[in-house]
Formats: sequence, structure tokens, C-alpha cells
Amino acid sequence: MTSSNPLLDFSGLPRYSAVTADHITPAVDLLLAECRAADAKLTNPSVPATWQDFVEPLANVHERLERAWGMVGHLHGVLDSPALREVYNANQPKVVDYFSELGQNLALFEKYKALRASAAFASLNPSQQRIIDHAIRDFRLSGAELADADKARYTEIQAELAKLQTRFSENILDATNAFDKLIERKEDLAGVPDDVLEGFRAAAERDGKTGWKLSLQLPSYLPVMQYADNRALREELYRAHATRAAEFGKPELDNTPLIRRILELRADEAKLLGYHDFAEISLIPKMAKDPEQVLSFLRDLAGKSLPFARRDMDELRAFARDELKLANLESWDIAYASEKLRAKRYAFSEQEVKQYFPETKVLEGMFRVVQTIYGITIEPDQAETWDPSVRFFRVRGRNGATIGQFYLDPYARESKRGGAWMDEAIIRRRLANGVQTPVAYLVCNFSAPIGGKPALL
Repeated sequence: MTSSNPLLDFSGLPRYSAVTADHITPAVDLLLAECRAADAKLTNPSVPATWQDFVEPLANVHERLERAWGMVGHLHGVLDSPALREVYNANQPKVVDYFSELGQNLALFEKYKALRASAAFASLNPSQQRIIDHAIRDFRLSGAELADADKARYTEIQAELAKLQTRFSENILDATNAFDKLIERKEDLAGVPDDVLEGFRAAAERDGKTGWKLSLQLPSYLPVMQYADNRALREELYRAHATRAAEFGKPELDNTPLIRRILELRADEAKLLGYHDFAEISLIPKMAKDPEQVLSFLRDLAGKSLPFARRDMDELRAFARDELKLANLESWDIAYASEKLRAKRYAFSEQEVKQYFPETKVLEGMFRVVQTIYGITIEPDQAETWDPSVRFFRVRGRNGATIGQFYLDPYARESKRGGAWMDEAIIRRRLANGVQTPVAYLVCNFSAPIGGKPALL
């Protein structure tokens, strides 16, 4: 299994298309054993507390685990399945336990502190110094300086938090996928653009049905809220979307008790580490000084914005009342009324404008902007992917050398969590034989192309 396991192949790009659920447990167990063996070896007093002898070897072995588990977590987010979910949830506690154990390893912590206090620290470059400072900070935030009983409690908190946060995301995905509505009369979808209707019809056909299938995925939900003349339909979808994974649906998908418990655990974590609340911990690696600074900024922003927001809402309510005959502007009317107002008063329609933004042109324009600003070149490349719609690109610097690569996963799927995000598949590092160039992925949830036409962004 080891030689053929794609999660253990670090020779090049991740082999996403080759990974199956059966690969995960053997890879995780092997890599955890490697990490623990390396931790024990590097904490031996005979190993000098230097960058070359201590920090770099430790980073090398940990990167293998982080890359492999990162692939698993990524697939869990973009290509979920019952088999993958089961094995992910079975292995997550082992990984979380290890990183809690690592963060509380006093022998490793002491070596980092010894390196920070040594004369050799001044000879390191600023990036290396920052890495060491962050490592010391993270040891403290992981409870390395706590009493043994508190360390055990901290580990319990991290294990439970990881489980709850994963369950939270899974519940959102399952609740989103649990809703669908088949519309059998086209007139019930009056106002919805033709290209969107075509997507609804294709969705119904994939289920072997005739009509138009609506879902709570954003490429389906948003056009209904913005364009559908059918107010009852807008209300139905709005209520379904707003109450996903809540107490109004299936009890097993209700995130309410999970939210409550997550907040309790975060408060416990903050108390253990000597902070007033979890917000203080969250801000430690960020730019804001403290929670009060954040709240002060938000209050000031609200004070400056609120008068304009109230003016806009008054204008929208008057328009809805006078032009659309909506005596009360409800939440499910706002996107619809706003679109009508733009078209009526400003001759602006998002539906018309988006015809000028086919996906190919949007990507070309976006790449041209960053190429002009940064002097880089972005070109199509080849790699194994997790879905046929995923594309891969290479980024070259001014001298033509590769400085990075990235995956683009643009379209919504039932197996993919909502939203848009980016993350790293391979980090940038300076190695003995040169620079390891980074590989990232950019994930979106746009409507997929229908009928051979490009997607409109």
C-alpha cells in the first residue's frame, strides 16, 4: 500500500484523482508514526538547537503529514461522499490529537526557546527568525506551559472542537442538498432568465424528470430571489435557505446545539490559556490590537453607514410600494425589488451586463490585470484533478521561471460545500536543492456551463 498510496507520493503535484477512501487510514497512520519518531529523535540532547539540525528536519517531516492530510481535507470539502466522510471523521481525531501533543511537547518548546536565545539567532534571515518566533507563540497558545491536568483538558477541547466544526459543515451541506423543488409549469418561473431556466431544466433531466429543478445551491437560489416574479416561490426558497441546518428542519442536521457547544468550548480554551475570551486568542496572529479596537472600528463604520443604508431602504420600500404593489417589503423581496429599481431608474440590468462576462473573457481579463501589475505570466497547465471541470495553471515570473501553480474549481456541485475560498496544496519553501514552488487552489461556486455555452460570471 505504501508504494502505491498517492497520499504518500510527495515527488510532485498531488495525485487527487488517484486518492480513494482506502488510502487514507494507512497513510495517516504511517505519517503520524514518522512524525512521532522524528519528534523523539530531534528532542535528544545530542541534537543541536540550530536551524539546520533541528528546525529544518522537523519542518520536513511535518510537511509530509500536513500535505497528505491537507489533500484529504480538501477532498472532503470539494468532493464529499459517504465513504470519504466516514474515513475522514475516523482519522481526524488522530491528527488533532497529534498536533495537540506536538504543541505541548516541552522538549521541542525548550529547543525553540534555546535557539531564540542563542547567538546563532541573529545570523538567521528575517523569515527564519519569524518562523521561530511564531513557533514559540504557537507552543504557548497550544498549552505547552499549562499544568498537566490543564494540558489534558486543552487536548480534549481541541478534539471536541474539531469534531463539532466538521459536523457543522457537513450539516450545512446535507441540509442544502436535502431541499429540491420541481417546477412543472414554466409560468411559475416568470422573470427568471432563459440561461438560468436552461440550467434548472438540465438539473431535472439529470434526475430523470420533466420540468425545472430548483435547489438551495447559490447558482439556483440567487437567480430566483433576484428575478422570479412568483413571490410565494421567493418566500419558500428564502425560508428554506435561511433555516438550513436549524431547529426548523431535521433534528439530526440541527446546528443549534453545535453552535452553543462550540462557544462553550472556546470560552473554556480562553480561560485555560489566561485570556478573557476567545476573541483575544483569535486576534493574536492578526493586525487588530484587541477586541475593543475591532468593535470600535465596527461601531464607527456603522455610524457612518447607517444613515445611507436607511435612505436606500426608504427608497426601495417606496419603489416597491408604488411600482411593484408590495405594501410590505419582506426579506425575500429585497433582491427582486432592487433589480427592478436598477432597471427602472438607472437602465441597468445585471442580466444584460453578465452577457458581456463569459467565463473565458473574465479569466483572460483577470489574468491580464495581475500580469500587468506584477509582471507575471499565467498559462494553462496539466495536472491530475478531483473533477473534470477543474483546471490547472502555471505562474511564471519575469524571467520565465515557474514561481507557482494553482487549481481553479469554479462550479457548484452537490458534493461541494458552499462559498468561495483558497488554500495551499504545497507551501513555498527553500530547500537544500532549491526553492519548492507553491501550489494553491481557488474554489468557487458559479453556475456550470449549459448547452455548450460558456458560464456567465
